[in-house]
Amino acid sequence: MMKRRNWLVTVLSVLTIIALVAGCSGKNSNSAKPAEQNGNTAETPTTEANSEGPKLYELGKEPLNITLFGNYDWYTMPKWGDDPTTKWVQENKKITVTEVPNGGNAAQKLNTMIASGELPDIVWGERGTDVERLREAGLLVPLDDYIDKYPNLKKWLDPKALNMLRSPDGKLYQFPNWYTNRPNGNAGWVVNKEYYTALGSPKLETTDDLYAYLKQVKEKYPNVIPFETDLATEGHGLDQIYSAFKEDNMGFGRFFAVPDGDDKMKSIYKDEPYRESVVYAAKLFREGLMTQDAFTQTRDQVDEKLMNGRVAVYATANPTVYAMAADTELRKKDPSNPDLGYFMIWPIHKEGLDKNKIYPGTYNKLGWNAAVITTSAKDPEAVFAFLDWWTGPEGTTLQFWGVEGEYWQGLEADGYTPKFTEKYGTEKDKLAEYQKFMDPLMWVGNTVFADDTKGKYESTLAENERNWATYWQYQITWKTQGDATEFVNMPPSPDSEAGIAFQRAKDIWDQVRAQTLFTKSDAEVLALLDKAYDDTMAAGFQATLDHFAKKWGENKAMINGN
Repeated sequence: MMKRRNWLVTVLSVLTIIALVAGCSGKNSNSAKPAEQNGNTAETPTTEANSEGPKLYELGKEPLNITLFGNYDWYTMPKWGDDPTTKWVQENKKITVTEVPNGGNAAQKLNTMIASGELPDIVWGERGTDVERLREAGLLVPLDDYIDKYPNLKKWLDPKALNMLRSPDGKLYQFPNWYTNRPNGNAGWVVNKEYYTALGSPKLETTDDLYAYLKQVKEKYPNVIPFETDLATEGHGLDQIYSAFKEDNMGFGRFFAVPDGDDKMKSIYKDEPYRESVVYAAKLFREGLMTQDAFTQTRDQVDEKLMNGRVAVYATANPTVYAMAADTELRKKDPSNPDLGYFMIWPIHKEGLDKNKIYPGTYNKLGWNAAVITTSAKDPEAVFAFLDWWTGPEGTTLQFWGVEGEYWQGLEADGYTPKFTEKYGTEKDKLAEYQKFMDPLMWVGNTVFADDTKGKYESTLAENERNWATYWQYQITWKTQGDATEFVNMPPSPDSEAGIAFQRAKDIWDQVRAQTLFTKSDAEVLALLDKAYDDTMAAGFQATLDHFAKKWGENKAMINGN
């Protein structure tokens, strides 16, 4: 459940999160297909859909080798076939997915592949500019001919979301990830139980409360990081601080702009709540209350700190995946101690604001990111057939709960919902580790099926048997993510006037966001933001603002059925 989330800390729900995030094995001695063991073959395409239907690609009929490129610097794919689940897929569906490594510089690698014309079968990453760049170069395969033939995406994706995924030529190229028709996502605030309890379990609701608590942590535990931001280079932690200062804030740092009334956009540097949040974050950093390597650390380094319990408060776009595993690790030290581990709190808010209108992360019906099939694919329909199966109930069950025989056995009367075994609750820590491992392989996550399935079952379990992430999703994160569907597909074409200005604005944004943390006074912070505004507008950002306003209006019209 990656993001990445904004701040990795929608996601996840999302993405859950999302998105996460919104907000991620078992062994089977029987090599038959899980669905077929229970008399159900509805989710596996066969050679003929029916005597009168279209001919479908049959997974498992022949070896299918797929190459995939993750368009993120941080992305690394586990080797396919090295774990029980993907080994099962390899043996029973004859599918092998091979990563094309990004070398830690995804943008450069993608440019090299485009220039050479040697692309992988699938490019997986953010919707928007890179997708349109590939489309305009004639390097993407339209999916319209496939979506009506195969059963899953058309069943689980909201029709309005599907239309919003279409490119300017009216065709569909993107297979979405963690698409949904309801709130989801994982962004929010995580607290270490041990330090919180030892310090008297103080009120931790407002930004003032947070500041006071972080000072206590620093004084009592000098070797502990009071506030961990995760990867600040991607806004994680900083976006969650921004959310605390503004009601109905949809995390507009990614646009460097915010709504101005109902039909205009303005520079984020003129947004007073944003300016307050930057001053606040700089104060935390200046006083040593925030991790001092926020802009240089890696994902693994953050994970190590969480696992070792060296973090008191943690905020990001997708904390559930990592905090879930860290919670398990800390509780192993002394299972009888109830004060070990992590828990989540209601989002921090500035005093005077409505806590129920604070959104540390967002979701949209289109989900987090998307997979596109390139013209380099020898059989694009076969690739689509895999993605459609992977997003369906059978594929999603494998990704979340492994092969049949350990966490699930057989299907419910509907023919696709897994019947969970006792191990789901008694070995929840092991299951959490499995889902964390599978998270990088969840390219076309089916939010509704996954959430409904686990939620319905976990409601029958005792609290101590529930999955950590699922518990907090139901308690907090899904209730506190904002619906940002009307702000999808906003970035302009890179070679347009608005797109060129947008890239210049991003360069300025990346620089000033780091600079503000290293200031010596609030006045210096505000001066940097004022200069960033002047530089951004001088770079032609008004054209970008006008483009955003136009796209925003079009999105709202589409959502309203116009």
